[in-house]
Amino acid sequence: MYKNEIIQKDLKDIVNQDIEFEKLKNKSVLITGATGMMASYYMYTLMYLNDTLNYNIKIYALVRNKQNLEIKTNYSERKDIIPLEQDVCEKVEIEEPIDYIVHMASSANPKTITTNPVSIVRANVIGTMNVLELAKKSKAEVLFTSTREVYGKIENKEEISEEDVGILDQLELRSCYPESKRMAENLLVSYSYQYGINYQITRIAHVYGPGMIIQNDGRIMSDLIGNVVNGEDIILKSNGEAKRAFCYIVDAITALMRITLTEEKNQVYNIANETEEISIKDLAYSLKNWYEDKNIEVVFDLQEDNNGYVKFKRTKLKTKKLESTGWKPTINLKEGIMRTVEYFEKV
Repeated sequence: MYKNEIIQKDLKDIVNQDIEFEKLKNKSVLITGATGMMASYYMYTLMYLNDTLNYNIKIYALVRNKQNLEIKTNYSERKDIIPLEQDVCEKVEIEEPIDYIVHMASSANPKTITTNPVSIVRANVIGTMNVLELAKKSKAEVLFTSTREVYGKIENKEEISEEDVGILDQLELRSCYPESKRMAENLLVSYSYQYGINYQITRIAHVYGPGMIIQNDGRIMSDLIGNVVNGEDIILKSNGEAKRAFCYIVDAITALMRITLTEEKNQVYNIANETEEISIKDLAYSLKNWYEDKNIEVVFDLQEDNNGYVKFKRTKLKTKKLESTGWKPTINLKEGIMRTVEYFEKV
Protein backbone atom coordinates (compact mmCIF):
# COMPACT_ATOMS: atom_id res chain seq x y z
CA MET A 1 0.00 0.00 0.00
CA TYR A 2 2.95 2.33 0.65
CA LYS A 3 3.62 2.41 -3.11
CA ASN A 4 0.02 3.32 -3.94
CA GLU A 5 -0.15 6.33 -6.27
CA ILE A 6 -2.41 8.40 -3.98
CA ILE A 7 -0.35 7.64 -0.88
CA GLN A 8 2.85 8.62 -2.68
CA LYS A 9 1.22 11.88 -3.76
CA ASP A 10 0.16 12.54 -0.17
CA LEU A 11 3.65 11.79 1.15
CA LYS A 12 5.20 14.18 -1.34
CA ASP A 13 2.78 16.87 -0.15
CA ILE A 14 3.77 16.18 3.46
CA VAL A 15 7.53 16.13 2.97
CA ASN A 16 7.52 19.23 0.74
CA GLN A 17 6.20 21.34 3.60
CA ASP A 18 8.48 23.57 5.65
CA ILE A 19 9.03 21.17 8.55
CA GLU A 20 12.35 20.42 10.25
CA PHE A 21 12.40 16.77 9.17
CA GLU A 22 16.20 16.74 9.36
CA LYS A 23 15.86 16.37 13.14
CA LEU A 24 14.76 12.80 12.45
CA LYS A 25 18.03 11.79 10.77
CA ASN A 26 19.53 8.66 12.34
CA LYS A 27 16.80 8.52 14.99
CA SER A 28 14.82 5.53 16.24
CA VAL A 29 11.02 5.79 16.38
CA LEU A 30 8.52 3.38 17.91
CA ILE A 31 4.97 3.56 16.54
CA THR A 32 2.24 1.65 18.38
CA GLY A 33 -0.84 0.52 16.49
CA ALA A 34 1.28 0.96 13.37
CA THR A 35 -1.26 -0.46 10.91
CA GLY A 36 -3.98 2.04 11.83
CA MET A 37 -4.74 4.82 9.34
CA MET A 38 -2.91 7.69 11.02
CA ALA A 39 -0.12 5.51 12.40
CA SER A 40 0.43 4.02 8.95
CA TYR A 41 0.78 7.46 7.41
CA TYR A 42 3.20 8.55 10.13
CA MET A 43 5.23 5.41 9.40
CA TYR A 44 4.96 5.96 5.63
CA THR A 45 6.34 9.47 6.10
CA LEU A 46 9.41 8.11 7.88
CA MET A 47 9.84 5.49 5.15
CA TYR A 48 9.54 8.18 2.48
CA LEU A 49 12.21 10.28 4.21
CA ASN A 50 14.47 7.24 4.22
CA ASP A 51 13.76 6.43 0.58
CA THR A 52 14.08 9.94 -0.84
CA LEU A 53 16.53 11.67 1.53
CA ASN A 54 18.47 8.77 3.08
CA TYR A 55 17.54 9.81 6.62
CA ASN A 56 18.40 6.42 8.11
CA ILE A 57 15.45 6.42 10.51
CA LYS A 58 14.93 3.11 12.34
CA ILE A 59 11.21 2.36 12.62
CA TYR A 60 9.88 -0.01 15.28
CA ALA A 61 6.30 -0.96 14.32
CA LEU A 62 4.23 -2.41 17.17
CA VAL A 63 1.31 -4.36 15.70
CA ARG A 64 -0.94 -7.25 16.65
CA ASN A 65 -0.63 -8.82 13.20
CA LYS A 66 2.63 -8.77 11.23
CA GLN A 67 0.80 -9.93 8.11
CA ASN A 68 -1.13 -6.66 7.99
CA LEU A 69 2.12 -4.76 8.41
CA GLU A 70 3.63 -6.69 5.50
CA ILE A 71 0.65 -5.79 3.30
CA LYS A 72 1.06 -2.11 4.13
CA THR A 73 4.86 -1.82 3.97
CA ASN A 74 6.54 -4.94 2.51
CA TYR A 75 8.76 -4.69 5.59
CA SER A 76 10.38 -8.05 4.84
CA GLU A 77 12.08 -6.36 1.87
CA ARG A 78 13.24 -3.35 3.88
CA LYS A 79 15.96 -2.80 6.47
CA ASP A 80 14.42 0.21 8.23
CA ILE A 81 11.32 -1.45 9.76
CA ILE A 82 11.52 -3.73 12.80
CA PRO A 83 8.16 -5.36 13.57
CA LEU A 84 7.03 -5.99 17.14
CA GLU A 85 4.08 -8.39 17.08
CA GLN A 86 2.24 -7.98 20.38
CA ASP A 87 -0.61 -6.27 22.17
CA VAL A 88 0.34 -2.88 23.60
CA CYS A 89 -1.23 -4.07 26.85
CA GLU A 90 1.74 -6.42 27.24
CA LYS A 91 5.12 -5.13 28.41
CA VAL A 92 6.97 -3.41 25.59
CA GLU A 93 10.64 -4.35 25.54
CA ILE A 94 13.24 -2.87 23.17
CA GLU A 95 16.88 -3.07 24.16
CA GLU A 96 18.15 -0.45 21.71
CA PRO A 97 17.73 3.28 22.50
CA ILE A 98 14.50 4.87 21.28
CA ASP A 99 14.32 8.59 20.52
CA TYR A 100 10.58 9.02 19.88
CA ILE A 101 7.51 6.96 20.77
CA VAL A 102 4.35 7.68 18.80
CA HIS A 103 1.52 6.05 20.75
CA MET A 104 -1.52 5.52 18.53
CA ALA A 105 -2.70 2.04 19.54
CA SER A 106 -6.40 2.54 20.29
CA SER A 107 -9.86 2.13 18.83
CA ALA A 108 -12.67 4.67 18.59
CA ASN A 109 -15.26 3.13 16.32
CA PRO A 110 -18.81 2.85 17.69
CA LYS A 111 -19.01 -0.87 16.92
CA THR A 112 -16.06 -1.67 19.20
CA ILE A 113 -17.52 0.60 21.87
CA THR A 114 -20.74 -1.41 21.88
CA THR A 115 -19.10 -4.84 21.60
CA ASN A 116 -15.74 -4.63 23.41
CA PRO A 117 -15.43 -1.40 25.43
CA VAL A 118 -12.96 -2.97 27.88
CA SER A 119 -10.40 -3.37 25.09
CA ILE A 120 -10.55 0.39 24.51
CA VAL A 121 -9.93 1.15 28.17
CA ARG A 122 -7.07 -1.36 28.32
CA ALA A 123 -5.26 0.09 25.29
CA ASN A 124 -5.60 3.66 26.50
CA VAL A 125 -4.65 3.05 30.14
CA ILE A 126 -2.55 -0.12 30.43
CA GLY A 127 -1.08 0.37 26.97
CA THR A 128 -0.10 3.96 27.72
CA MET A 129 1.53 2.93 30.99
CA ASN A 130 3.55 0.26 29.16
CA VAL A 131 4.67 2.85 26.61
CA LEU A 132 5.67 5.24 29.37
CA GLU A 133 7.67 2.56 31.17
CA LEU A 134 9.66 2.09 27.96
CA ALA A 135 10.03 5.86 27.59
CA LYS A 136 11.36 6.05 31.14
CA LYS A 137 13.97 3.42 30.32
CA SER A 138 14.96 4.89 26.93
CA LYS A 139 14.48 8.56 27.80
CA ALA A 140 12.31 8.77 24.68
CA GLU A 141 9.91 11.61 23.89
CA VAL A 142 6.27 10.51 23.66
CA LEU A 143 3.71 11.77 21.16
CA PHE A 144 0.22 10.72 22.24
CA THR A 145 -2.82 10.87 19.99
CA SER A 146 -5.81 11.75 22.14
CA THR A 147 -9.22 12.96 21.00
CA ARG A 148 -11.41 16.04 20.96
CA GLU A 149 -13.88 13.96 22.97
CA VAL A 150 -11.86 14.47 26.17
CA TYR A 151 -13.43 17.95 26.35
CA GLY A 152 -16.84 16.40 26.88
CA LYS A 153 -19.81 18.74 26.94
CA ILE A 154 -18.88 22.43 26.91
CA GLU A 155 -21.69 24.96 26.58
CA ASN A 156 -21.80 28.65 25.71
CA LYS A 157 -18.47 28.69 23.90
CA GLU A 158 -17.85 29.25 20.20
CA GLU A 159 -14.48 27.50 20.24
CA ILE A 160 -12.73 25.06 22.56
CA SER A 161 -9.12 25.80 23.45
CA GLU A 162 -6.60 23.42 25.00
CA GLU A 163 -7.23 24.91 28.47
CA ASP A 164 -10.97 24.19 28.50
CA VAL A 165 -12.51 21.37 30.55
CA GLY A 166 -16.01 20.01 30.01
CA ILE A 167 -18.35 17.42 31.45
CA LEU A 168 -18.32 13.68 30.71
CA ASP A 169 -20.89 11.24 32.05
CA GLN A 170 -18.77 8.31 33.19
CA LEU A 171 -21.88 6.10 33.29
CA GLU A 172 -22.45 6.39 29.54
CA LEU A 173 -21.04 3.54 27.48
CA ARG A 174 -19.43 5.92 24.97
CA SER A 175 -17.36 7.41 27.79
CA CYS A 176 -15.10 4.35 27.83
CA TYR A 177 -13.20 6.09 25.02
CA PRO A 178 -12.80 9.73 26.19
CA GLU A 179 -12.53 8.85 29.89
CA SER A 180 -9.66 6.42 29.23
CA LYS A 181 -8.01 8.99 26.97
CA ARG A 182 -8.26 11.50 29.83
CA MET A 183 -6.58 8.99 32.14
CA ALA A 184 -3.85 8.41 29.55
CA GLU A 185 -3.22 12.16 29.35
CA ASN A 186 -2.84 12.31 33.10
CA LEU A 187 -0.42 9.36 33.01
CA LEU A 188 1.75 11.40 30.65
CA VAL A 189 1.66 14.35 33.04
CA SER A 190 2.39 12.09 36.03
CA TYR A 191 5.33 10.33 34.38
CA SER A 192 6.70 13.69 33.27
CA TYR A 193 6.46 15.06 36.81
CA GLN A 194 7.90 11.97 38.48
CA TYR A 195 10.43 10.75 35.92
CA GLY A 196 11.14 13.75 33.69
CA ILE A 197 9.66 12.28 30.49
CA ASN A 198 8.93 14.73 27.67
CA TYR A 199 5.56 14.35 25.98
CA GLN A 200 3.21 15.98 23.50
CA ILE A 201 -0.57 15.44 23.58
CA THR A 202 -2.68 15.92 20.47
CA ARG A 203 -6.46 16.12 20.61
CA ILE A 204 -7.63 15.13 17.16
CA ALA A 205 -10.97 15.57 15.42
CA HIS A 206 -12.42 13.63 12.49
CA VAL A 207 -9.41 12.63 10.39
CA TYR A 208 -10.08 10.68 7.20
CA GLY A 209 -8.16 9.44 4.17
CA PRO A 210 -6.64 6.37 2.50
CA GLY A 211 -6.34 3.45 4.88
CA MET A 212 -9.42 4.29 6.90
CA ILE A 213 -11.84 1.46 7.63
CA ILE A 214 -14.84 1.73 5.31
CA GLN A 215 -16.65 -1.50 6.16
CA ASN A 216 -18.66 -1.89 9.38
CA ASP A 217 -16.88 0.93 11.19
CA GLY A 218 -19.82 3.06 12.29
CA ARG A 219 -18.18 6.49 12.03
CA ILE A 220 -19.94 8.80 9.61
CA MET A 221 -17.12 9.57 7.17
CA SER A 222 -16.07 5.91 7.08
CA ASP A 223 -19.61 4.83 6.27
CA LEU A 224 -20.11 7.53 3.62
CA ILE A 225 -16.83 6.77 1.85
CA GLY A 226 -17.76 3.08 1.93
CA ASN A 227 -21.11 3.86 0.34
CA VAL A 228 -19.47 5.84 -2.47
CA VAL A 229 -16.75 3.25 -3.17
CA ASN A 230 -19.33 0.44 -3.26
CA GLY A 231 -21.92 2.44 -5.20
CA GLU A 232 -24.45 2.04 -2.40
CA ASP A 233 -27.23 4.36 -1.31
CA ILE A 234 -26.32 6.55 1.65
CA ILE A 235 -28.51 5.59 4.61
CA LEU A 236 -28.58 8.22 7.33
CA LYS A 237 -29.71 7.00 10.75
CA SER A 238 -30.48 10.52 11.96
CA ASN A 239 -31.92 13.70 10.46
CA GLY A 240 -28.41 14.67 9.36
CA GLU A 241 -28.51 18.09 11.00
CA ALA A 242 -25.43 17.42 13.18
CA LYS A 243 -22.36 19.25 11.93
CA ARG A 244 -18.78 18.04 11.58
CA ALA A 245 -15.48 19.43 10.32
CA PHE A 246 -13.21 16.85 8.70
CA CYS A 247 -9.42 16.88 8.43
CA TYR A 248 -7.66 15.10 5.56
CA ILE A 249 -4.81 12.79 6.55
CA VAL A 250 -2.11 14.97 4.94
CA ASP A 251 -2.99 17.90 7.18
CA ALA A 252 -3.23 15.67 10.27
CA ILE A 253 0.22 14.16 9.66
CA THR A 254 1.90 17.51 9.00
CA ALA A 255 0.42 18.67 12.31
CA LEU A 256 1.77 15.60 14.12
CA MET A 257 5.20 16.03 12.54
CA ARG A 258 5.42 19.69 13.53
CA ILE A 259 4.40 18.82 17.07
CA THR A 260 6.90 15.94 17.26
CA LEU A 261 9.76 18.19 16.20
CA THR A 262 8.95 21.41 18.01
CA GLU A 263 11.37 22.50 20.74
CA GLU A 264 8.57 23.29 23.20
CA LYS A 265 7.76 20.07 25.08
CA ASN A 266 4.98 18.89 27.40
CA GLN A 267 2.25 20.66 25.45
CA VAL A 268 -1.31 19.95 24.32
CA TYR A 269 -2.50 20.75 20.79
CA ASN A 270 -5.87 20.60 19.07
CA ILE A 271 -5.70 19.13 15.57
CA ALA A 272 -8.69 19.89 13.37
CA ASN A 273 -9.63 21.56 10.10
CA GLU A 274 -12.44 23.91 11.05
CA THR A 275 -12.51 25.75 7.71
CA GLU A 276 -15.34 23.72 6.13
CA GLU A 277 -17.91 22.82 8.75
CA ILE A 278 -20.72 20.86 7.14
CA SER A 279 -23.85 19.04 8.23
CA ILE A 280 -24.00 15.29 7.72
CA LYS A 281 -27.01 15.74 5.45
CA ASP A 282 -25.24 18.32 3.26
CA LEU A 283 -22.17 16.09 3.06
CA ALA A 284 -24.32 13.15 1.96
CA TYR A 285 -25.97 15.18 -0.79
CA SER A 286 -22.58 16.58 -1.85
CA LEU A 287 -21.31 13.03 -2.33
CA LYS A 288 -24.41 12.17 -4.32
CA ASN A 289 -23.72 15.15 -6.61
CA TRP A 290 -19.94 14.64 -6.90
CA TYR A 291 -20.45 11.03 -7.95
CA GLU A 292 -23.50 11.28 -10.19
CA ASP A 293 -22.33 8.32 -12.28
CA LYS A 294 -22.82 6.01 -9.28
CA ASN A 295 -26.55 6.85 -9.01
CA ILE A 296 -26.40 7.09 -5.22
CA GLU A 297 -29.53 8.11 -3.31
CA VAL A 298 -29.72 9.55 0.20
CA VAL A 299 -32.14 7.59 2.42
CA PHE A 300 -33.21 8.48 5.97
CA ASP A 301 -33.71 5.55 8.37
CA LEU A 302 -33.93 6.99 11.87
CA GLN A 303 -32.57 4.78 14.65
CA GLU A 304 -33.08 4.96 18.41
CA ASP A 305 -29.97 3.04 19.56
CA ASN A 306 -27.09 5.52 19.72
CA ASN A 307 -25.07 4.13 22.63
CA GLY A 308 -21.86 4.18 20.60
CA TYR A 309 -22.15 7.82 19.59
CA VAL A 310 -21.55 11.23 21.14
CA LYS A 311 -24.83 12.69 22.35
CA PHE A 312 -24.03 16.37 22.84
CA LYS A 313 -23.70 19.20 20.35
CA ARG A 314 -20.33 19.75 18.67
CA THR A 315 -18.30 22.87 19.43
CA LYS A 316 -15.46 24.00 17.16
CA LEU A 317 -11.88 23.35 18.19
CA LYS A 318 -9.57 26.34 18.39
CA THR A 319 -6.36 25.62 16.46
CA LYS A 320 -4.46 28.87 17.06
CA LYS A 321 -1.79 27.07 19.11
CA LEU A 322 -1.18 24.54 16.33
CA GLU A 323 -1.08 27.32 13.74
CA SER A 324 1.66 29.02 15.77
CA THR A 325 3.95 26.14 14.74
CA GLY A 326 3.50 27.11 11.08
CA TRP A 327 0.68 24.64 10.38
CA LYS A 328 -2.32 25.36 8.22
CA PRO A 329 -4.72 23.04 6.36
CA THR A 330 -3.87 22.54 2.70
CA ILE A 331 -6.40 19.97 1.39
CA ASN A 332 -10.04 21.00 1.12
CA LEU A 333 -12.94 18.64 1.76
CA LYS A 334 -13.77 17.82 -1.85
CA GLU A 335 -10.13 17.18 -2.79
CA GLY A 336 -9.59 14.99 0.27
CA ILE A 337 -12.66 12.89 -0.44
CA MET A 338 -11.72 12.56 -4.12
CA ARG A 339 -8.25 11.29 -3.16
CA THR A 340 -9.70 8.87 -0.61
CA VAL A 341 -12.26 7.39 -2.99
CA GLU A 342 -9.66 7.11 -5.77
CA TYR A 343 -7.35 5.26 -3.40
CA PHE A 344 -9.99 2.68 -2.51
CA GLU A 345 -10.98 2.23 -6.15
CA LYS A 346 -7.36 1.36 -7.01
CA VAL A 347 -6.43 -0.99 -4.15
